[in-house]
Amino acid sequence: MAARKGLESVRAILLDLSGTLHIEDSATPGAVEALARLRKSGFLLKFVTNTTKESQRFFLERLQRIGFAVNQEELYSTVTATRQYILRHKLRPFFMINDDVMEDFSGIETSDPNAVVVGLAPNAFNYSTMNKAFNLLKEGPAVQLVAMHKGRYYRQGAELSLGPGPFVEALEFATGKEAVTVGKPSSPFFRGVLDQLGCAPEEAVMVGDDWCDDIEGAMSVGMRGVLVQTGKYRHGDEDRMKFKPTLVCKNFAETVKLLLNNR
Repeated sequence: MAARKGLESVRAILLDLSGTLHIEDSATPGAVEALARLRKSGFLLKFVTNTTKESQRFFLERLQRIGFAVNQEELYSTVTATRQYILRHKLRPFFMINDDVMEDFSGIETSDPNAVVVGLAPNAFNYSTMNKAFNLLKEGPAVQLVAMHKGRYYRQGAELSLGPGPFVEALEFATGKEAVTVGKPSSPFFRGVLDQLGCAPEEAVMVGDDWCDDIEGAMSVGMRGVLVQTGKYRHGDEDRMKFKPTLVCKNFAETVKLLLNNR
């Protein structure tokens, strides 16, 4: 296979997980074997995820059951970044997150809230809870709205399901406040990953299935981006982007072949 223009001089690879390496409890085609080959290649690797519907412990256990040997140190998650943000800004959140994720926020003070923190929480996206969040934000001028991420939708089985983004934007519309977005596609998220890896943006490539949160977010800070046609990808997604992706690949396994061919 000939070398593919655009993947030269890559030192670091940022890998999305859900929709790219796996969909729920199944790996995408050839992904387990492809990741094993990639690990032997000498690339710096970081697994980056906006997943907020389950705890990091459960998430890592799921990956290991599927066959991916990913450890905590290799994971850079929106959950971790959000905890750091809360502590740095001394926030006392009203959480709109799944109960399973609360273990990752143990020790966080929640009395007399000065922030509303929203993740993917289908059970919390009801009128009563949304109205409580609305009143906290509307009546407290200093109360922050924090979006763990603003994903529009995600893949669940054979269908797409609403992400937290539409609910965050409903609160923004109703309160006139702009949310702070912690996870992908925010620039601080990607810069934090690059800082941990010790490499410049032009030395890194992001591989993911979300044209906005994965690829456009990474390319906006100077990285390269490979959009895979699995997970939430839909035909024509690449045409919706401000930045043309470096490559569009059938799946993660095909991406790995191209990356290794450019070593």
